[in-house]
Amino acid sequence: MKILVTGSEGYIGTRLVALLLKDGHEVTGLDTGFYRDGWLFSEQAQYARAPQQINKDLRKVEVADLAGHDAIVHLAELSNDPLGQNNPEITFEINHQSSVRLAKLAKQAGIKRFVYASSCSVYGLAVSDWVDETSPTNPQTAYAKCKTLVERDVAPLAADDFCVTFLRNATAYGASPRIRFDIVLNDLVALAWTTKRIAMTSDGTPWRPIVHIDDICLAVRCALAAPTEVVNGQVFNVGADTENYRIKQLAEIVAEVVPGCEVTVGSSAGDNRSYRVSFKKISEQLPGFRCEWTARRGAEQLYELFKRIEMASDTYKFRAFTRLKQLNYLKDTGQIDSSLYWRY
Repeated sequence: MKILVTGSEGYIGTRLVALLLKDGHEVTGLDTGFYRDGWLFSEQAQYARAPQQINKDLRKVEVADLAGHDAIVHLAELSNDPLGQNNPEITFEINHQSSVRLAKLAKQAGIKRFVYASSCSVYGLAVSDWVDETSPTNPQTAYAKCKTLVERDVAPLAADDFCVTFLRNATAYGASPRIRFDIVLNDLVALAWTTKRIAMTSDGTPWRPIVHIDDICLAVRCALAAPTEVVNGQVFNVGADTENYRIKQLAEIVAEVVPGCEVTVGSSAGDNRSYRVSFKKISEQLPGFRCEWTARRGAEQLYELFKRIEMASDTYKFRAFTRLKQLNYLKDTGQIDSSLYWRY
């Protein structure tokens, strides 16, 4: 297939592009380049074949950029809750309006498949102990609200000649050349490696589902390959039932993996989002999908990586590995404007 991956130079996109190329697809990447300053390590897969690349803001995409592709995998949005809350208006412009516009342009361009990276954060403060794809959404942040709005507005575009699939990913973790340290397991392992101490600001009781980025990539690959009637108009939670954890459980796993790490907990105040997610549907209905990673295995992967590359504390704190830090730096240095457009 000829596949366009938006957000191709991001945390997940970097891994996904390499895997799609390995599968034999022809891949075009589209990315505005906010996070190019960050590159943690190199691996042979990244250089086996280079994708074509479109350097463009999502808001400026045109039909001509999309023509000739068979499918779009849409990852490119302002990613994570603190960043979204920093400027909700811009978040809605990029994550909601531009994502819906992209889907409409894709249909206009004759593209047959559109796979959207949604999020389990749409469940927010869950109204029941376990939630699945039929449960009410209860988003608590601009980022999560935009995910629900894109699902709502893109779903009606699904047709026999335009297959739309929504993948509600659990919180991602795992090694990527463009690592992120503003997501929970990556951050905990990096803290443990660089300081030998995890000092939690909360009591760690909220539940979170987590999923390795390679399992997210597998879900995308399966959605692209599945018969249209299986995935068209469908929402799939991406993860595994066994991979729901309390935050303090994740900290304890990391402390067991990283020698000499101490864990302390804080108060019950702060982030009240808590949800356990059922992944029964994807395990039963998406052909070829089964999560291969666990939190412990992921913590071990990250620990071995940090040890191998001798990751320093300054690297962990580097702005390009934290979304909000990097965008604030680009604004403060006049490289992007207040609307997050490049000035030059």
